[in-house]
Amino acid sequence: MKSKHNNYQNQSTNKTPLSQRRLKTKPVLTLIAILFTGNILWFILWLWPDGDKDNGGGEIVATVDTEEITKQQWMAAMESRYGKETLQTLVNEAVMKKAAKKNNIEVSDKEVDLEIALIRSAQDTTDTTIQQLTDEQLREKVTAQLILEKVLTKDILIDIEEVAQYYEDNQSLFNIPTTYRTSIIITESKEAAESVQKELNDGSDFSVLARERSLDASSASLGGSIGYITTDQANIDQSIQKAVNGLKANEISNPFVMSDGRYGILKVEEVNEGKSFTYEDVKDHIERVLAMEQLPASISPEAFWKEFDATWFYGESQNSH
Repeated sequence: MKSKHNNYQNQSTNKTPLSQRRLKTKPVLTLIAILFTGNILWFILWLWPDGDKDNGGGEIVATVDTEEITKQQWMAAMESRYGKETLQTLVNEAVMKKAAKKNNIEVSDKEVDLEIALIRSAQDTTDTTIQQLTDEQLREKVTAQLILEKVLTKDILIDIEEVAQYYEDNQSLFNIPTTYRTSIIITESKEAAESVQKELNDGSDFSVLARERSLDASSASLGGSIGYITTDQANIDQSIQKAVNGLKANEISNPFVMSDGRYGILKVEEVNEGKSFTYEDVKDHIERVLAMEQLPASISPEAFWKEFDATWFYGESQNSH
């Protein structure tokens, strides 16, 4: 603990403490691998032909000139590129659940709520990973991540004074501002924005119009979604912050001019009121963050495979890597 404590104190000379930077990025970054492989698995299972469909693998899914690509070729490529990582994620999640049960480790709804609040407050609007998830999917992924972290850090003890110091140094991270789950349509001119507004007033779906009419390709591909934003977020156009501040859930703004001269129309899908978390609220979270920083780089869920007799299709022992 001594060397860890010294490192922590040395962070005060930096503009942003290392622990603070890690807290801001860790929730999103650790979810990305789980989300990617999990979504690929779902996609594979959804497409995989049922056993009673004898000819399912021969179905043509694409053509290039006269060359055909069959469903069997497609699925073989999917398995080859993503199958091993996806199966590994599934085994790891199952092993972690077994380890959690054996060690009486549980994850409460309150803990999940806290992690989600921190994820949303630290979200980068250019990161579309979280934006693509439903609330239920996000809760499932956060729960899996909490189980993993709790199991991996179950034997690590953290000095309570270090926890208290971390809270004092990073209080701004635990004072969560009001966040707005927001979508936007950006047009080149006021006339185009008014045309979009008329279509919305006539009953057109906002997400459909965003895909068809918005000039911002990244948000348009998500039906206009720019995720959760706040009214003081540094990387958000001030005109957007001003417009969103006057909206309630499910309300759509009037067209407004943006700083670059283009026009925007916002829709607020959801409003999450700001909240301040006390030391007692986040004490366990901080202990886990600090404990995760002490783990050796080599530690992983695969270290528990042998204990729970985990085997898999690929045959090789994960513990040997």
